[in-house]
Amino acid sequence: MCSVEGLGRKGGIRMGVMKAGGGGGGERVEKLKSSRMKLWMIRATTSVLLWTCIVQLTALGETWGPRVLKGWPSCFSHQDSSVSVIEDRVPSVPARVLPPKRVYKNNGYLMVSCNGGLNQMRAAICDMVTIARYLNVTLIVPELDKTSFWADPSEFQDIFDVDHFITSLRDEVRILKELPPRLKRRVEMGLVHSMPPVSWSDISYYHQQILPLIQKYKVVHLNRTDARLANNGQPLDIQKLRCRVNFNALRFTSQIEELGKRVIKLLRQNGPFIVLHLRYEMDMLAFSGCTQGCNNEEVEELTRMRYAYPWWKEKIINSDLKRKDGLCPLTPEETALTLKALDIDTSYQIYIAAGEIYGGERRMASLSAAYPKLVRKETLLEASDLRFFQNHSSQMAALDYLVSLESDIFIPTYDGNMAKVVEGHRRFLGFKRTILLDRRLLVELIDQYNGGSLNWDEFSAAVKETHESRKGQPTKRLVTPDRPKEEDYFYANPEECLQPSYGQLSSTWDSMVSPYQRGYLSLLLDPLLRLANFGPFLKWIARLNFAFDIDNPTYEA
Repeated sequence: MCSVEGLGRKGGIRMGVMKAGGGGGGERVEKLKSSRMKLWMIRATTSVLLWTCIVQLTALGETWGPRVLKGWPSCFSHQDSSVSVIEDRVPSVPARVLPPKRVYKNNGYLMVSCNGGLNQMRAAICDMVTIARYLNVTLIVPELDKTSFWADPSEFQDIFDVDHFITSLRDEVRILKELPPRLKRRVEMGLVHSMPPVSWSDISYYHQQILPLIQKYKVVHLNRTDARLANNGQPLDIQKLRCRVNFNALRFTSQIEELGKRVIKLLRQNGPFIVLHLRYEMDMLAFSGCTQGCNNEEVEELTRMRYAYPWWKEKIINSDLKRKDGLCPLTPEETALTLKALDIDTSYQIYIAAGEIYGGERRMASLSAAYPKLVRKETLLEASDLRFFQNHSSQMAALDYLVSLESDIFIPTYDGNMAKVVEGHRRFLGFKRTILLDRRLLVELIDQYNGGSLNWDEFSAAVKETHESRKGQPTKRLVTPDRPKEEDYFYANPEECLQPSYGQLSSTWDSMVSPYQRGYLSLLLDPLLRLANFGPFLKWIARLNFAFDIDNPTYEA
């Protein structure tokens, strides 16, 4: 670090007592005064520049994140081990400054109907906002799926804060709750062009194929939204906007957040907790055809269900082969063995983030015996707390989503949409530990252990070794251009939005901000840190006696 005295030595300016000699003494005094004045002016100017940058970043923070630059607790950061990480809404806080509206020539209106469960729809909404932005069209608040297996009647505003969704993105795209009256009447009369976009398409497809249709018909309705934008090969601005929508604009309603806060507080009061996304519900087993451990009656029931839903294309499934290929969710019995092999502490609470487990207590017996502190939202909360959520599976899933983000460890037993989206969100929050189970290897090891060819120590060592590099660490997405279904999902690893380190700045940020704030800072500061002259600018400031040590930000007298 540099000090005033050090600066004087390096710059040739004597800051101590100078001996006046002859006629040159007065000249030296004048030079000293002039140098001091210059130094003062440089300090003042630089201070103004830095303060201006901070003000601008704070304004961006109001738009992009939960006031990360003001030192406020983020909506998911830990305050202490017993306090919920979801921030209370404080009435005395002034209303946040809205970002300026983006002005653009509107090319028409885009309506979208999402399909699938909550997290499949969440990712789709991010894609549709991004597409609307780059087509310069007006997006109508997305319609959620009400006809899938879950038959959840929830509207967008029942799950997400619709006003925040609209206003937080107003500097990118215009979003309306409904069409203008004249166009709304046309749609109600069935005069609307409706179509499913091609899966895994580049943004160029939407410019070349969808935009002309919107300009021709004024309104286009996209009736399928799952995986309609490619994971890779998209411009950086598009990937960044997908992240912004996912991590900031899609905020749950205050009712869901408040209940999530209560669940997290109850869990934190009793120490560390793990969220186990045990994907072993009836619909999952019927869809996948995985029947390991089921009796004959259950196998027949699951088969009838699979044939009852025509949009489930695969009907004849060999469960044993699929399991050996790692394509089945782990059973509760397999999960218990895996957790024990990983040396998961039996005193930890394990929160089951899932619907009703198929087979009930009979199938959960081994897991309950190994880990007696199994809890669910239904056991933590009173029935009256959940009465408004009954028969609303997406709202229940939203609660599990919040708890999953805040867990000490997140372990999914199947790589479905929730597992992938939560994995990506936890990466964004500072690469929080997520154990990604290698099901193909696990079932092979489990069969060997159950068959007696491996003893417990050998089995446990093999399981640990396999998962040493599967704990949510920074990694590159797997890209397979010709097989998009087989490559890594963008929302599971949005690496374009993840900045685990900014060189020397990382150690300071790690000690000053929470993982949630650090994720938002990465989005906010990335453009500044990419400026070519930003590094020299910091060094210039240091030379000017700001005494700013990046590794240890203190000031010397």
